[in-house]
Amino acid sequence: MADIARITEVIEPEVKALGFELVRVVYFRGGEIGPLGEADEYTLQIMAERPETGQLVLDDCAALSHRISDRIDELEAAGEMLIDDAYRLEVSSPGIDRPLTRAKDFADWIGHEAKVQLAVPVADNRKALQGDLVGIEGDVIAFDDRKSGRVSFAFADVQSAKLVLTDRLIAATRPLETEGAEEIFEEQEDS
Repeated sequence: MADIARITEVIEPEVKALGFELVRVVYFRGGEIGPLGEADEYTLQIMAERPETGQLVLDDCAALSHRISDRIDELEAAGEMLIDDAYRLEVSSPGIDRPLTRAKDFADWIGHEAKVQLAVPVADNRKALQGDLVGIEGDVIAFDDRKSGRVSFAFADVQSAKLVLTDRLIAATRPLETEGAEEIFEEQEDS
């Protein structure tokens, strides 16, 4: 399996060089199921964003993908194999229902609904939470869980977290550019 810490160490300077912030690096096996019942394709998924918008446009993704590929190729030419398997590189924006991977993500999205999976249970011995982000102070996140009410947990105890797609979230985000988008025409019905 690939060393995610080392891959992140290599990728993060490339992301920063383009003026972006790294959101997440994940290496997983997926794709079509082969004859032995295993998925036959690995994916190195990189999520990044522009700090001022929280998004990337297609040209940003392409530029970052080329930069990362070139850096990995340089290391391989020098004798360092970051990933032994054949893999697909996927570079993307975190999207509207984005993963929450950094403490700043929890702060940036206070007031929005999220799903959180914890390593250490909180109220009622629960590890899976869904509700609204209330705040973060230092390393402690306050969260209004639908079932347990207000709970607090350490950021270090978060195994995974992501925003839930809601009307409130949609209203809080908007596309960076609409150039090339099809025009929308509203038709009025004759009564």
